[in-house]
Amino acid sequence: MTSIDSVTLEVADPAAAERFYATAFGLTAPLRLRAAQEPTAGFRGFTLSLTVSQPADVRALVDAALDAGATALKPVSKSMWGVGGVVQAPDGTIWKIATSAKKDTGPATREINSIVLLLGVADFVASKRFYVEQGFTVAKSFGRMYAEFATETSPVKLALYRRRALAKDAGVAPEGSGSHRIAVGGSTGPFTDPDGFAWETTTIAATS
Repeated sequence: MTSIDSVTLEVADPAAAERFYATAFGLTAPLRLRAAQEPTAGFRGFTLSLTVSQPADVRALVDAALDAGATALKPVSKSMWGVGGVVQAPDGTIWKIATSAKKDTGPATREINSIVLLLGVADFVASKRFYVEQGFTVAKSFGRMYAEFATETSPVKLALYRRRALAKDAGVAPEGSGSHRIAVGGSTGPFTDPDGFAWETTTIAATS
């Protein structure tokens, strides 16, 4: 089974980004950081989602991110899917913190249940077919809008979302150009997908 072992964010100041992610989300592995000055403008075409157990946890992580220097894109609010909020880290990465639960069952924690990488794609059918050809198995699919792949043993889940829909969900305009400022490390690759997202073969995957 294919998997994602790491997500590398390309940032202008790795030390500052490391401080932010440790303070805001307590994240280390599987998140990696490396210095890059590739030009980018507007929406980078992806978001990272943190799923948690209850609304109080959403609020705790969003508040911690804002206190650490993030910018609010969407305030924490209820929807038919649950409760969520969206922030943009100082390095430009967009993060959504969400839960399917609508009521709290205990005190707030900062425990993260899962990390999901959502790639915004221009041609959903072509991108979905491409990833299936790379060995990914579709676990969930909703029309020509959204697909989630089976990555049970992976620390990061992978999903595809139509680019405009993903930008709307994130609270930003869909236009963007330049580098995505992200590299995905996994058991497959190296390759570049139809939307320009680069995959790298990780050391773990290469030696297993």
